[in-house]
Amino acid sequence: YERTCRYLAKKSNSVIVSVGYRLAPEHPFPTQFEDCLTATIHFMRTAQDYGVDPSRIIICGDSSGGTLTAAVAQALVNRRDLQKLRAQILIYPFLQCVDFNLPSYQQNEGVPILLKKRTLALGLKYLNKDLSVMEAIFKGSHIPEDLQLKYQKWVSPDYIPHEFKTRGYKPIAINPFSEELYTLFKLVFDPVFSPLLAEDSVIAQLPEAFILTCEFDVLRDDGLLYKKRLEDHGIKVTWCHLQEGFHG
Repeated sequence: YERTCRYLAKKSNSVIVSVGYRLAPEHPFPTQFEDCLTATIHFMRTAQDYGVDPSRIIICGDSSGGTLTAAVAQALVNRRDLQKLRAQILIYPFLQCVDFNLPSYQQNEGVPILLKKRTLALGLKYLNKDLSVMEAIFKGSHIPEDLQLKYQKWVSPDYIPHEFKTRGYKPIAINPFSEELYTLFKLVFDPVFSPLLAEDSVIAQLPEAFILTCEFDVLRDDGLLYKKRLEDHGIKVTWCHLQEGFHG
């Protein structure tokens, strides 16, 4: 990412700080989030030492970095000791662990590099969990009924615009709930892991956002659903959709 960061710094005439957060599985979740939050707060407090206006700080990340960006932005909304972030940039972020059968997951499950199975495998390795449960999670057995109802307000194919379903989509029935699976995986409903599941009171305070989605990407609909949630709370979103784009 060094070259990308140098390019961005040059083209945008900005100071770019790249966070070298510790990696899983040696450093399990949520170390990565904590490292990013610590680095962000430190930079916000010392921005002027770098010639940066503290009111113009933007956080940015792609893929799992987009998850971290969204989670850090959410963690900062109630901080009264810091300036507000100017904006957040989410480049095809992973944002939820509720529904792996959204239209984008169905349409792009075999599109390299982020195959549907690889997405969940990486998530499970991040949490140091066994991969043998993948099929049951794909079928939604890890979600209790009360949470299913709660999350339906935010994570549902009903909120994906019709034009994104034209490449084929069919509703999938949820499998029976497994208490054992939920106990093992309830961590995935933490907004730090699934920022799309943050409460409305948090979402309503977020900074302006730029969201990039790609047509041929399993994570496309995560971005579309987050865009809708932000806009529903009156937050300005600049959305860029790459019609021929794919993950990576």
